[in-house]
Amino acid sequence: MARNLTQRFPAFKVSRSRRSRFGWTLVLAVLVTLTGCTEQAWNDPYRAGESAKAVFYSSFSERPKHLDPARSYSSNEWAFISQVYEPPLQYHFLRRPYSLVPLTAADMPQIRYYAHDGSELNDQAPAADVAYTDYILRIQPGIRYQPHPALAVNTDGSPAYWPLSAGQTLHVNTLADFPLTGTRELVAADYIYQIKRLAFTANHSPVAGLMAGHIRGFADFAAESKAAYEQLVAKTGETRPWLDLRTIDMAGVEEIDRYTYRIRIEKKYPQFVFWLAMNFFAPMPWEAERFYQQPGLDEKNVNLHWYPIGTGPFMLTENNPNLRMVLVRNPNFHGERYPSDGPQDAREEGLLDDAGRPMPFIDRAVYSLENEAIPRWNKFLQGYYDNSGIGSDSFDQAVQFGSSGEASLTESMIEKGIRLSTAIETSVFYTGFNMLDPVVGGDSERARLLRQAIAIAMDFEEFISIFQNGRGEVAQSPLPPGIFGYRDGEQGVNPITHEWLNGVARRRGIEQAQQLLEKAGYAGGRDPQSGGPLILYYDTPAAGPDSKATLQWYRKQLAKLGIELVIRATDYNRFQDKMLTGTAQIFSWGWNADYPDPENFFFLLYGPNAKVESKGENAANFSNAEFDELFVRMKDLPNGEERQAVIDRMVGILREESPWLFGFFPKAFSLHHAWYKNAKPHLMANNTLKYKRVDGPVRAAAQQAWNRPVLWPVGLLLGLLVVSLIPAIRGFRARERSRAL
Repeated sequence: MARNLTQRFPAFKVSRSRRSRFGWTLVLAVLVTLTGCTEQAWNDPYRAGESAKAVFYSSFSERPKHLDPARSYSSNEWAFISQVYEPPLQYHFLRRPYSLVPLTAADMPQIRYYAHDGSELNDQAPAADVAYTDYILRIQPGIRYQPHPALAVNTDGSPAYWPLSAGQTLHVNTLADFPLTGTRELVAADYIYQIKRLAFTANHSPVAGLMAGHIRGFADFAAESKAAYEQLVAKTGETRPWLDLRTIDMAGVEEIDRYTYRIRIEKKYPQFVFWLAMNFFAPMPWEAERFYQQPGLDEKNVNLHWYPIGTGPFMLTENNPNLRMVLVRNPNFHGERYPSDGPQDAREEGLLDDAGRPMPFIDRAVYSLENEAIPRWNKFLQGYYDNSGIGSDSFDQAVQFGSSGEASLTESMIEKGIRLSTAIETSVFYTGFNMLDPVVGGDSERARLLRQAIAIAMDFEEFISIFQNGRGEVAQSPLPPGIFGYRDGEQGVNPITHEWLNGVARRRGIEQAQQLLEKAGYAGGRDPQSGGPLILYYDTPAAGPDSKATLQWYRKQLAKLGIELVIRATDYNRFQDKMLTGTAQIFSWGWNADYPDPENFFFLLYGPNAKVESKGENAANFSNAEFDELFVRMKDLPNGEERQAVIDRMVGILREESPWLFGFFPKAFSLHHAWYKNAKPHLMANNTLKYKRVDGPVRAAAQQAWNRPVLWPVGLLLGLLVVSLIPAIRGFRARERSRAL
């Protein structure tokens, strides 16, 4: 066969010596290729040269489902849309406690209170005297939307992509299939249009019910727009016709001029200002909704749920939730400067090095899908992700604890220049008593002492150490750090469960809990009626093998008092039913703050919000007349000494009555590389990508150094291969010589 080939292709007819030299040359070429220098590591998942640029790399593990600001209410969704949409207000990046500042608004809203006769009241007017409140917002002129096909126009000013038939959209698969884009100025009417979208029932906004109780005319608009939409469907025969919400009035919103609008809410609700920093109240151009309502687009996910449109520093250019999400700098961004003020520790940590510089610092952000924790962690260690959380599998590799419980990085992390950031989350994990239960509930002295004894025995310091990898702070009240009213140090200690010793809060000894139990009539944890151990019930939806250790820990805590804890595990739906009907006895739950105000935590214990009676969030069904009266007073007070005094008394009532075992505030641990700047955790704000900065050349050098291939095994393998071939080559040559002779 070889002879025939060389006869047919003379160019391939070479001598045996030349073939031998060619073979060795090929081997050397392979070795040179393997050992050759390259500026990009072999395992680099990104485009060549990209790592040295102003690009941010991170990951996501769960597909964002809704990117429409009227519908979205999940953290994995807000991580993206908060970089695109801009509500009128935002949280200051560095200040603690968390405080609001203008974003697109020219200044903070003017808040005016009015009596029932329409006369204006002063800021100190009692809530009972206030009939309605006006929030007047003026936005900055000159802000423009990102380039978008919905805003594209022809030379005559008509919309480039309206109307389109189903045939015209037949070959559209992504937003990028529309070659023309346009923009226009942000106006006050865009904010009004979005508020109407919250009320429009077809959008299924999760805050519609809440806003119906606050914004004047919200519920009426919902009913009127629903009826108009149904008529439009019947008239056109279309399944998704476009209803122009501008044609229907809402009593509580008004355009004062091109850049000013008013929101009127019922009564006095000071916490409404926090909602103005949420994506629900970001602007929406009516042209976008009209564009996305065209036939054939929704079926291909060309809609607001996939392609947002905003005025923010970034725009979403690639939405492939099975692979990656890409945010790119908005060329029309109005500009914003890094804050120049902050606490002293911010300056010490280098968080003011960029003070006054224009943002954003990043040109592009690439988020890759990572379903598994280990690959995500390995890519972070290789330098291919700029930041990372810490999973349980990698925690010991990254973090160690000192003798006093302080967290620090391990030597391997320090050697790589990795930094650790921690922050107490604005959330609480608690264990509650059903106050309607005849044994653990009620306001009797017997039940109160029983709850207090259990509160002492429940060693949440140990729980944090075992199950949270030390990532938490024992709660002394419902209010976490960063929320007005929180007390730290000796002032913040719960005297029922802890005492202040040598500058540290120490949990009271179990003997003190046993004394309280004896006073309650349960000496040694015995039930006086049965003579056996007191039996209590812990209701939980956690029933899998991963929960076994946690449930055993709960049993152990009550066993210290001689009390037997029976676990009643069930599925989550059944658990919810038991909570709604008040048949659970002891349970655990958690709460993440929507906004940084004590009202957002105290309402979890406000009597009229009881779960059984009103289906509210008061899962413990706690009711205390003094607490409820103070709650109504507290929520309408401005932050100051008077409000702090009211909060202190409310906390005192909760400690004495103990409807909750306050549990702990989770602590967020995050890691970032040295080239990733301004990495300060902010647990209320989501629009923080604009503050981040990366040193691309430093990152590229680190990636190259950390990902050099280990080639000696390849060389060894090739050497062994050559050695093994020598006898065969010698035999072949001997046979060739004998044939020639």
